Amino acid sequence: MGYREATQSTRDASLVECRVFATGSGEPSLHQRMPVVGRIAAHVFRESVRRRVPYSSVLFTVMLIAAASLAGPITAGQTVKIVKDLGLAAIQGFGLLIAAFVGAGLVSGEVERSSIYSVLSKPVRRRELILGDYAGLAVVLAVNAAVMAVVLYAVLGGLSLTAAGARQSWEAPVVDPAMVSAIVLIVAQSMLVGAVALFFSTFSSPGLSVVLTAGVYVAGHLTADLRQIEEVVDSQAVRYLATAAYHLLPNLAAFDVKAQVVHAQPVPLGYLAVTVGYALPCIGAFLVAAMFIFSRRDLT
Repeated sequence: MGYREATQSTRDASLVECRVFATGSGEPSLHQRMPVVGRIAAHVFRESVRRRVPYSSVLFTVMLIAAASLAGPITAGQTVKIVKDLGLAAIQGFGLLIAAFVGAGLVSGEVERSSIYSVLSKPVRRRELILGDYAGLAVVLAVNAAVMAVVLYAVLGGLSLTAAGARQSWEAPVVDPAMVSAIVLIVAQSMLVGAVALFFSTFSSPGLSVVLTAGVYVAGHLTADLRQIEEVVDSQAVRYLATAAYHLLPNLAAFDVKAQVVHAQPVPLGYLAVTVGYALPCIGAFLVAAMFIFSRRDLT
């Protein structure tokens, strides 16, 4: 057995060990009594670290520092806007990439590696596998966004110290607490996209799951256009299709408030609560659909 095969075998064995309760005799330890879903989530998080997902935070830091340095000749007020805009866009971009690529490989990747058969031969229900995978992905997304947010605030804090004389030209404080609203909605959007990717992962390959997730993401930003298509198209069939897509696709454009935050436009707390509240049932719907499909999938 070669090194790669031995390493893969060790990882698969570790996966099984992390995902099930011990079934041996004797009083189970506290570690063995951990909920199955929680142990699966912990495994997903460890796997993301092993796959160097946190390196995106390092790249984000370098990019922000470079942007602040290159924007130095620009007026202080514009530099702050550039760093804020670039920072929020990067948090969103990295979050979406992690959600799509990690989420798309959670189930289908294990099926391709055949490790799923060892897991399901133990006392693990398929719905627990789906919930644990998603919980781990959600933790990865939240931690990644939190680290990037700290870096963004640190860079902006440095700008506020080096350009203290230009405070009067700033539309909003450099270290603006309002950015938290944009970051919260970015995380909510990423978690919703992750649920979509996990849903597609239950019945398609990782590559196809990424493509389908990207399609939903793009279409999710066009829901407003779908609602108005009746005024443009004469075909009744196209109208019905557009109406169905409008009601079925999540409205992902509602989560994007970066421009408002950068230009010091207020984001009402009510809007934040309603939008996050809108994401929760959407995530639940995709997870229920994923559990339904995966529970009936023939893996033989």
